[in-house]
Amino acid sequence: MKSLDRIIRSVQAFGRELSRKAVDAGPRTPAVGIALGGGFARGIAHIGVLKVLEEEGIPVRFVAGTSVGALIGAVYCSGVSAAELEKVAHSCRFTTFARWTVSRYGFASNDRMVTFLKRTLQVTNFEQLQIPLGVTATDFNSGEGVVFHSGSIIDPVRASCAYPGMFLPVEIRGRYLVDGMLSHPVPTQPLLEMGAERVLAVHLKGQWAKDGAPRHLFDVIGQSFAIAQDQMSHLWRSAADVLVEPDVASFAYDDFKHAAELIRAGEVAMRKALPEVRKWFETPVETPAPAKSRRVVARPAPMPAD
Repeated sequence: MKSLDRIIRSVQAFGRELSRKAVDAGPRTPAVGIALGGGFARGIAHIGVLKVLEEEGIPVRFVAGTSVGALIGAVYCSGVSAAELEKVAHSCRFTTFARWTVSRYGFASNDRMVTFLKRTLQVTNFEQLQIPLGVTATDFNSGEGVVFHSGSIIDPVRASCAYPGMFLPVEIRGRYLVDGMLSHPVPTQPLLEMGAERVLAVHLKGQWAKDGAPRHLFDVIGQSFAIAQDQMSHLWRSAADVLVEPDVASFAYDDFKHAAELIRAGEVAMRKALPEVRKWFETPVETPAPAKSRRVVARPAPMPAD
């Protein structure tokens, strides 16, 4: 009798496996990834993009973020909704994340971000996130792009936000890391490597010196980096299926007090892109997904976990 029971259980297990494979092999919706670029306070516009995606029921399977995109992406992937993020954004100021300091490496430290993230994140490690996340940074010595997927979230986000010249570099496992924008201005390529089949790229294009004349050293540094990023934009644009560019040119890099307008700019831009995004779901993809036809740019391997 026991032998018969074992045979029956084996047959049942085999049947369940066949059923699972049949489901997996059938048509399904594509795995959507969203790449959130940098822009300091202008990054609040990302919340408007996420808000529209939530309202329209568009599932986000992967997120990759650079600089403020990494900050917002980490909080969102930890389980904080777009509506909750909106409330948080209204209370943020420069001093929420940074403090002025005297150092040969920069004028400010973003160590206050530790307190903010501990208070705002729902989890502490990448492995606990509800949505898989990639956080980009740049190795200051080698210039290599680094993408974090595991371990503690807080220091990688700080490193991703360490804007050169303004914020001090962040040391992680013996490497000095600065802003991910230097290697991944909009992290579309990391999303492909994570498994995304459709990539939505959010680019926050804007002039640091709004009236043409720089106000101070940070405008000079920021505008110089913005020019360099424009010159290399073809690298990340080639990996994007849909590009969303909120109109944030009229906002300064530190315009945290204009959170409502920035969120609205993100909403408007995302709603304009919705028709293209909805097309992704009109024709379900097959399993396994076909290889992507667009060019894939090789990147250095991610840093190993602790």
